[in-house]
Amino acid sequence: MSETNQARDLFRAAYENRYTWDSNFPGYTADLELKQGEETYSAQVRVNSDFSVEVTEIDDEKVKESIYNQMRDIVTHRKRSSFEQAHGKNQFHLGDTDPTGAVAINVEGDAMGSNYRVRDREITQVSRVMGPMAFTINTEESLQTGAGYISVKYSAIFRDAKTDDLRGKRQFEESYVEVGGYYLPAQQIVHSLDKGGNQIATEFNFTNLALRQTVAIP
Repeated sequence: MSETNQARDLFRAAYENRYTWDSNFPGYTADLELKQGEETYSAQVRVNSDFSVEVTEIDDEKVKESIYNQMRDIVTHRKRSSFEQAHGKNQFHLGDTDPTGAVAINVEGDAMGSNYRVRDREITQVSRVMGPMAFTINTEESLQTGAGYISVKYSAIFRDAKTDDLRGKRQFEESYVEVGGYYLPAQQIVHSLDKGGNQIATEFNFTNLALRQTVAIP
């Protein structure tokens, strides 16, 4: 097996081992309590079967937008797309192996210049460039669902793509519950550090998680 094929197979095995919601996913609703510093907000969120997101029962437009963006990030990682759709045109090359046994997978053809590390059929690191910002995400812990893994503790480091200057750090901790055969987010805590050294913790607590009812078409 060539190095290129080996790299592709290693990455594909990890990519297809991610936990995603299947084509029968009906969507769900949840009550949300958002805590940030001394402030607390409440809202209701709805994820539809087409993975669109709605945020209601909150008047503060700025906080509402923040919740919406965070929910979109959560949903994006659960949305299923085939390996061929996402990476079929890319070429993969093996890089070094770090002390933990994670193998570097360098990608050619990706619009965002993505590179990865893979260990034990899990993607443990993602590095990308989006416009002026470069970021690296490192997974520290994952949840094994029996139908794929979910990263539940990970960090993100943001740097200036040209100067490599630090722009911010975030540490994520997440927990999930199984509802009707689907794993849904129950909590997400984000510890943020901006380029000025300011720290803030944001806590998303989801309760009353319920799958939406699908209506059969005769």
